[in-house]
Amino acid sequence: MIILLGRLDVDPARLAGLKPVLQQTMRRARAEDGCYSCSLSVEDEGDGERSATIHISERWKSVAHLKAHAASAHMAEFRKAIAGAVRGSDIRMYDATNERPLKLR
Repeated sequence: MIILLGRLDVDPARLAGLKPVLQQTMRRARAEDGCYSCSLSVEDEGDGERSATIHISERWKSVAHLKAHAASAHMAEFRKAIAGAVRGSDIRMYDATNERPLKLR
């Protein structure tokens, strides 16, 4: 399994217009073959001085599934929608094994 974790720092003036795009992107990604989960959430609304922060959390069956997702038409639409709004990003990909439910007790 592949896990993506990261953030996008975006212009807070563009955030309201991006929220519907985030919702649509999540719905479309979740419908793709190999997507176990996809969450794009606003972590910080930002202000005049600070960027807004969008948190990214995704789980994919394989790198091949992730590559197909990246090449999809809806991801091209997503990249077009966020063009010029992103001030910075940090997105990491992890290979995961031995997934199991969390049991703390």
